[in-house]
Amino acid sequence: MLRRHARAACTALVAAGMALAGLQAAGSAAAAPDARDPHRAPTVRTAAQTLGTDSARPELLDAMRRDLGLTHSQALTRLANEAEAGATAARLRQGLGGAFAGAWMDGAEAGTLTVATTRAADANAIRATGARARLVTHSVTALEAAKQRLDRSAGTDAPVRYVDVRANVLVVEETRAGAGARLVKATGVPRELVRVVRTGQAPRPLYDIRGGDAYYMGGGGRCSVGFAVTRGTTQGFATAGHCGRAGTTTSGFNQVAQGSFQGSVFPGNDMAWVAANTNWTSTPYVKGSGGANVQVTGSVLQPVGSSVCRSGSTTGWHCGTVQQHNTSVTYPEGTISGVTRTTVCAEPGDSGGSYISGSQAQGVTSGGSGNCSSGGTTFFQPLNPLLQNYGLTLKTTGTDPGPGPGEPEPGGTWAAGKVYAAGDVVTYGGASYRCLQGHQAQAGWQPPNVPALWQRL
Repeated sequence: MLRRHARAACTALVAAGMALAGLQAAGSAAAAPDARDPHRAPTVRTAAQTLGTDSARPELLDAMRRDLGLTHSQALTRLANEAEAGATAARLRQGLGGAFAGAWMDGAEAGTLTVATTRAADANAIRATGARARLVTHSVTALEAAKQRLDRSAGTDAPVRYVDVRANVLVVEETRAGAGARLVKATGVPRELVRVVRTGQAPRPLYDIRGGDAYYMGGGGRCSVGFAVTRGTTQGFATAGHCGRAGTTTSGFNQVAQGSFQGSVFPGNDMAWVAANTNWTSTPYVKGSGGANVQVTGSVLQPVGSSVCRSGSTTGWHCGTVQQHNTSVTYPEGTISGVTRTTVCAEPGDSGGSYISGSQAQGVTSGGSGNCSSGGTTFFQPLNPLLQNYGLTLKTTGTDPGPGPGEPEPGGTWAAGKVYAAGDVVTYGGASYRCLQGHQAQAGWQPPNVPALWQRL
């Protein structure tokens, strides 16, 4: 755990054909009539168009060049490939059901998507989408259930647990020899599900309204803004829960009075939000390389293997890749669950700062190990659960204004501003749709228009 003080740093498919049929049905959304005008074909966007990958800012592409070794063209190609692969993997997860065993991307340009299943009959349906199929022993559901058992008993000598979908195994990182084996034995988790890995460093929160800018807590210490948000007419920002408790006052990067924490959860999760006073305005940007603005256009969570960049007030702008979702970490203060593990570096004072993939907000910095000189591992609290927990709306730019004058929104349960998780079902314009990738809905992302996010049932 790191803290930056003002004075010093402390630290179903029943058959494969059904899966393919489901994917084809998802694609058929393009042929569905427009809910506003049955005689007009809808404007249906590819996944890359939905996420705006072709408008990535130069600062983002420069950081991907520096940290991932990519040319400008390769970075753009990678972002587009990640968007399309994320949508394909999401549709396959829905189709494979309990046999789904994970998905990941490989290659400098993320050109290879692999989807794992425990059922051999699914392989052809997976390959029909252009993905590679891998037959494995354990489903994601089984491995995550085992991880939950470990989480309930884990201590700081076995601080990190996650499902490695590439290896089809539950990984336990231990800082003391034998700690992982003792944890597995005490919880009764089958040993064949687990691989114990020795680590020399334990993660810690990175203590210490544009994403990545510094802010200071009233009792001392510095953290970083995650993402600008609104709640009704109130401006504010999302950040890490360990940075402050409800009522803690804040001042901005310029030491001017800023606002106060309205809600905070830590441990368990690592989420909080700060309401700003009227002198501060939320903007849809993250601070990029050299202080340039990187736009935020949504909050679609990206798959394992995706590129991700982080902005923080100590070390600035750094990039890496997503390693695992739904990781559990035990800090000295307690366990947090549901965080994402990455290869991005961070240091004290970066806590709470922004993680962004392309223009899609991913989460806020929780903690990690290592530093930005020798490299490290970091964890972020995913943003969508934070938005949902506090009823916040992410500040975004370049969104579609939605129906024009005289064009009322069709009836249904879908609503802009609501956070949806994969598997949620809504109605829109008389049809039902299943959410494929978690996100906060916004105008222009109506289900018929974005098959990367919604599958028509």
